[in-house]
Amino acid sequence: QSNEKIKINTKDIKKNDIFVALQGSKTHGNQYIDLAIKLGAKYCITDKKFNSKKNKDKILVVEDCILFLEKLSKKKRAIYNGKVIGITGSAGKTTLKENLKYYLKKKFKVSASIKSFNNRLGVILSILNLNIKSNYSIFEIGTNNIGEIKQLTALIKPSQMFITNIMSTHLENFKSKKNIAKEKADIFNKKFNNKSNILYFKNTSKEENFICQLAKKQNLKKIVTIGNLKSNCFIEKIEKNNSDYYLKLIVLGKKFLIKLDQFEDHRVLNLLFILSFFIVNKIDTKYIINSRKKFILVDGRGSKHNLNLNGYKVKLIDESYNASPETVIQSIKNFSKIKKNIYSVVILGNMNELGLQTNKLHIEVINELEKHSFNMIILCGNFYKISLKKLSNLKNQYIYKNNNLEIMNYLSNHLHKNAIMLIKCSNKTEVNIFSKKLKQKKE
Repeated sequence: QSNEKIKINTKDIKKNDIFVALQGSKTHGNQYIDLAIKLGAKYCITDKKFNSKKNKDKILVVEDCILFLEKLSKKKRAIYNGKVIGITGSAGKTTLKENLKYYLKKKFKVSASIKSFNNRLGVILSILNLNIKSNYSIFEIGTNNIGEIKQLTALIKPSQMFITNIMSTHLENFKSKKNIAKEKADIFNKKFNNKSNILYFKNTSKEENFICQLAKKQNLKKIVTIGNLKSNCFIEKIEKNNSDYYLKLIVLGKKFLIKLDQFEDHRVLNLLFILSFFIVNKIDTKYIINSRKKFILVDGRGSKHNLNLNGYKVKLIDESYNASPETVIQSIKNFSKIKKNIYSVVILGNMNELGLQTNKLHIEVINELEKHSFNMIILCGNFYKISLKKLSNLKNQYIYKNNNLEIMNYLSNHLHKNAIMLIKCSNKTEVNIFSKKLKQKKE
């Protein structure tokens, strides 16, 4: 039985849930209170006067819904005795959370935030919906602006923290990657989180190394670094035999041999994060090593879909949830390795919130594409349009489309073979919309 009982969308309502009526961009949740009760909601909470005699006994009117829920979440967090894990970073939070949850659930009772619930409201709901009897609870902590991490960390109070990486995300607000590192470091700052104890973080760049310097000042019980040969956890050796990869991993002094049918650096880094967590918490690593499925793929973050387009089979690698210059370039490199002898299609959409570096960073992505050979490259979004105009003597042919409909029409008229396709973009872009529509065309 699900422990998630507090809902903000009537589409998610099940019997005995509590519906919270919030102000949306166009309408207030009060419009859906009667529907929520009809669908099975036991109670509804609102901060706007609601005139309904038939459901009056089921409606609680408060001064401010968010503040009310926040107060409740603080009380619930105060009585929770399980181990609390906080995950932040520029990219990969949800994937690490889902993979850590997958392995911990083999032995323990685990609560975890759903989807990408990592802003203030998402964190509050995640705390309220956590199973009080769970051994572990895992929370994502996100940020778009300076000061958000410390506020969310103060609510969650994780004793063990992960920082997945520092990348060029939200530069519009943060201006530099060093500022992003400072913001992420608040997750272990004892000024905001007096329970911070153990930190796991990727340490392969100067900004990530800056986090190491900040962490050493916090008197943490343990600091675990992931990444290069100087770190506590790293890939010592990679061997390829036919289509399989054999990896020798060093994790906190222990050696692990892993066989994979596909090698992607960021997924192996997740494995290093999880192995280190198991070792530190004295959990048997056999639950990971003996697992036939090594990685959990999350929708829009590398998930794979078998589709049918125009009667042709299309294998889609969907990375349409989010994009930074670093992750786009890495995805292009990975895709170049796995496309093999099948018709390859790359579709890229805008990378948002890059501020003054927007044009420069989109040009860098096109320069990376120029190092590879794909059968079809489709770019969409004004940032790529501007970048293409600034470049000349390009080796590849680039097809530019203005929106999701143009992309679909082009593929419908020009895709005449079975294909493998990579889609990568920021959320809520035209390519993101296209990806959602394309995934409806199941094989």
